[in-house]
Amino acid sequence: MLRRKLLTGAAAAALTANVSFQAFARERKTLIVGMDAAYPPFGFQNSKAGTYVGFDVDVIRAIGKAEGFAVDIRNMAFDGLIPALKTGNIDIAINDITVTPERQKSVDFSDRYYIAGLGVVVAAGNNTIKTAKDLEGRKLAASIGSTGEIAAKAIKGADVRIFNQLNECFLELRNGGVEAVINDIPTNDYYVANAGRGRVKSLAVALTAEDLAIAVKKGNTDLLARVNRGLRTIKRNGEFAVIYKKWFGKEPPKALFE
Repeated sequence: MLRRKLLTGAAAAALTANVSFQAFARERKTLIVGMDAAYPPFGFQNSKAGTYVGFDVDVIRAIGKAEGFAVDIRNMAFDGLIPALKTGNIDIAINDITVTPERQKSVDFSDRYYIAGLGVVVAAGNNTIKTAKDLEGRKLAASIGSTGEIAAKAIKGADVRIFNQLNECFLELRNGGVEAVINDIPTNDYYVANAGRGRVKSLAVALTAEDLAIAVKKGNTDLLARVNRGLRTIKRNGEFAVIYKKWFGKEPPKALFE
C-alpha cells in the first residue's frame, strides 16, 4: 500500500510538473529556438549584420508574431537540436528538419511547412555521376544526423564521410576529397547558385521526397498547438506565401495548404 501511494504521489508530481512547464511556456514572451545556421536558404547568418536570416527564421518569427511570442534564435549543431529539446535547453527546433519515424519517437512535430527531397551536388566538371546508381562505390559526404547521412550510407559500396556542418561537406567536395554531397535539394540549389557558383552543380536527381516540420519537446501539447495555430494563421492570411516566394522565387505548392 505504501509503495502504491509513493508511486501515485510520484505520478502526480510528474503530471503537475508537466502542467506547470506548459503553463510557464505559454506565459513566456520569448521562446528559445534552436537551429544550425549553416543551411541557406532555410537558416544562416548574415555576415555583415551578424543576424540570423532565412526561410525558417522568417517562418518561426511570423508564427511567434501571430501567437504573441518573440523568438531568441540559438545557433547549434544540427545533431544537437533534438537532445536540446529533450533537456529543455530550447523550446522549438526549426532547421530544415525532415519528419521521420525515428525522430517522432523523440519529439513532436508540427504540421508540415515545406515539401523537400534529397539531391546530389557534384563538381562542375564531373560528368561521370548522372544518376542515383552512379553514386554506388563513390566517396560521398553528408552532415551528421541528417537524412542525407542515412541515404548516403544506404548506397551500395559508398565510402561515406560525415561532417559536423554542411559547409564542410561542400568544402570537401570542392577540395576533391569526395565526389558528391547528399543533402536537401533547396539548400543544394542555393549553394550552387551562390558560394559554389561555377565550381559545383546540382544534379537533376531526387533521391527522396520529404516533409519538413517544426519540432517541440515530446508531450508539450500546448506549445505544439500554438505553433500549429500560428502556422495555419500565416498560411491563411497570405504571409506564409510571401515568405516562401521571397526565399524560393515561386508560390508554395497547394499541398502545403491541405
